[in-house]
Amino acid sequence: MIIKDLEKLNEFEFLVQGDLNKEIKGCFIGDLLSWVMAKGQPGDAWVTVQAHLNVVAVALLREFACLIICDGASIAEETIEKCKEEEFTLIKTELSAYEVSKVLSKLL
Repeated sequence: MIIKDLEKLNEFEFLVQGDLNKEIKGCFIGDLLSWVMAKGQPGDAWVTVQAHLNVVAVALLREFACLIICDGASIAEETIEKCKEEEFTLIKTELSAYEVSKVLSKLL
């Protein structure tokens, strides 16, 4: 699937649109940045409640497809601005990480 496939779903709010044709190859759920850096795979959609500036650096480092902030977590303005600067897709949802994974698994 590609990121654009998520755009059709009402549960996802695109705060920053990067390359919407980028392929999502899997899903990684995690909030501990060191664990995410060690275990996340390139092409994953990263699902987390962490929404501070450091998540953008980790997402870019691991070459994730996109960043999905779940559970309606507040997103720092500097995070949004950095995603815009890097042209990296940032998505917000009220869904839990579990619910996001269910949606992604149906589409993958």
